[in-house]
Amino acid sequence: MSRRNILFGGAAVSAGALLAGCTSNDPKQAAGDATVPVAAGSSSPGKAITVGFSAPAADHGWMAAISTNAKAAAKRFPEVTFKAVEAGADATAQRAALETLIQAKPDVIVVLPYDGAQLTATGRKAMEAGIPVVNLDRAFSDELAFRLLLKGDNYGMGVAAGHFIGDRLKAAGVSNPVIAEIPGIDSLPLTQDRSKGFKDALAGYGFSVKHRVAAQFTIDSGQQAAANLLQAAPKLDALWNHDDDQGVGVLAAINQAGRKEFFMVGGAGSAKVMQQIQADNTVLKATVTYSPSMSASAVALARLVANGRGMADLAELAIPKEIRLSSETVTKENAADYLPLGF
Repeated sequence: MSRRNILFGGAAVSAGALLAGCTSNDPKQAAGDATVPVAAGSSSPGKAITVGFSAPAADHGWMAAISTNAKAAAKRFPEVTFKAVEAGADATAQRAALETLIQAKPDVIVVLPYDGAQLTATGRKAMEAGIPVVNLDRAFSDELAFRLLLKGDNYGMGVAAGHFIGDRLKAAGVSNPVIAEIPGIDSLPLTQDRSKGFKDALAGYGFSVKHRVAAQFTIDSGQQAAANLLQAAPKLDALWNHDDDQGVGVLAAINQAGRKEFFMVGGAGSAKVMQQIQADNTVLKATVTYSPSMSASAVALARLVANGRGMADLAELAIPKEIRLSSETVTKENAADYLPLGF
């Protein structure tokens, strides 16, 4: 597991020390001084629990890593029995699988839904049955449908990519750059959030996207979208590709066209992309993370929820309602640190 087990820098799941209450500098605290109640340590085993789990089929490298990381995280805790159910091919099939899981009455359920809105009622049914739900990544549309929402930062991905590109172009003295963007499926809110973050960050430098062609989160679609974009743009200064899986096709198209005058930023943080960034022998110079290690974090937090525990480094006694993970920028200088988190 190595760095996958860091989970919020280690504080969320492995800190055993209690957070100190309000103290004075005097060893003899004045009478009446208040102390802050703190959560119990989270590293020691709790009661035996069953963690139910459901995520879409592994038809994408990132999604495959979601299930793999969740299962690996559960093995770290001797009191956890991990019960995964097949999600099927769509939201309807996943709903049926979750209905069966709810009937089995696990102590907590971790679910990455095909579609948050379509599965909201199922999440709420589990909650009403007394089963806490950890909603992973794709949010339900009703807060009564989950105990904890743990998600990545799609808007933040765009911001991180925009800042890397903006800073690099400014440092190079490029005043009117030609910037391109290859998003994933444009109809998805996550794509829209990523593009908005990118646009907003670039605006801070006085820059904007000049060429944009959407793909479909697949290698073939990435290659086709990139080929079309390169034909339309005889010169580029920078390119952001939203997804490292489709980026395999994007790089193939770039290599076929023999284009080297620009630099590229990826998205999500695949291991292959991080290795290419380390090697520094392509136009790919960075990627911004949307790490599937979030599912490991979700299982670790689900364990605490089921045992009525909080996060030991927080004063609050219970797990927060929502946690949004930051998108981090991986470059040649820090790729070795992030590589164990790649998918």
